[in-house]
Amino acid sequence: MELLKTIPGIGDKTAYEILSEIHIEDGENLNVKAQVAHAGLAPRERLSGSSVRGKSKICKKGNSNLRGALYMPAMCCIQHNPILFGFYHRLLSKGKLEMVALVAVMRKLLTICIGVLRNNQPFQVDWVQKRKEKLAMTT
Repeated sequence: MELLKTIPGIGDKTAYEILSEIHIEDGENLNVKAQVAHAGLAPRERLSGSSVRGKSKICKKGNSNLRGALYMPAMCCIQHNPILFGFYHRLLSKGKLEMVALVAVMRKLLTICIGVLRNNQPFQVDWVQKRKEKLAMTT
């Protein structure tokens, strides 16, 4: 729980909710794609042959409690988490609707939570940059 609380926008209640609602089968590692699908945040295209092409939506077949637990933290992250702030505004500048961008932030926030739990390290804003420097030093 302490690892999740290092992410800006995640508090006690959200950390409890995420830990209680994520799905782990038989001691497997946390798989990001499986967790996103379990939360119901995976995109779903609407196709019917070659004539009907509807708007893409989220599948919503997953855990609605987990989706609901990520909504307000995503709203908070848009203002306080520098990574998700830039991600949200980049989507808006590309012409995405606000709610579509917010769902994308929810999905990215869940991905960050899974990464923090899987690596067993606290959240670091500049983790990617440090990782690139570390790899450059070893080669």
